[in-house]
Amino acid sequence: MTLILAASACLLVVTLGYASLCAGSPFGDCRKCKGFGFAMKTDRKGRPKRGKSCRRCKGHGKRIRVGRHLYNLWLRLYRDDTDTPTKQPAFKPAAKG
Repeated sequence: MTLILAASACLLVVTLGYASLCAGSPFGDCRKCKGFGFAMKTDRKGRPKRGKSCRRCKGHGKRIRVGRHLYNLWLRLYRDDTDTPTKQPAFKPAAKG
């Protein structure tokens, strides 16, 4: 029983740690360009130079974390579903004449 308790405690610590990371720092470095915002190339002499802008992060070097993205989706759905609709005026038939 203690093994199950230890495993659930570790899972809880990891989950809360990632949730606090997503809350404190919602953006992380882009995995493709490693946060540079562009690809590194070398010229003919072997010196590094700037390449094309990264297509994944559009040259910003940052990306939104998966946990923060899921939280934003949940929050948007929650706000859309709990929004109280405005009352529509009663239908009035058009007057003839």
